[in-house]
Amino acid sequence: MTFIFWAIALYLLYRFIFGFVIPVITASRQVRSRMQQMQEQMNQQFQQQQQQDQQEQPYTRSTPRSTGKGSSAGGDYIDFEEVK
Repeated sequence: MTFIFWAIALYLLYRFIFGFVIPVITASRQVRSRMQQMQEQMNQQFQQQQQQDQQEQPYTRSTPRSTGKGSSAGGDYIDFEEVK
C-alpha cells in the first residue's frame, strides 16, 4: 500500500515539475533575453539618432544670422525706412 502511495506521489511530483515548473522557468528566461535584446536595440537606435543629430547640428548652426541694420549677406534686401 505504501509503495502505491509513493509511486503516485512521485508521478504527480514528476508531472508538476516537468509540466509546470520547467516550462515556466524556460519561458521566463526567454522573456528576459528578449527584453534585453529589445533594450539593446533601443539603445543602439538612440545612439544612432544622437550621432545623426550631432552631425546635422554644425550645418544648421553655422549659417550666418543677420543682426543689425544693413547687414544683408548678398545685398538682396534693402532696409526699410518709414517716409513721413
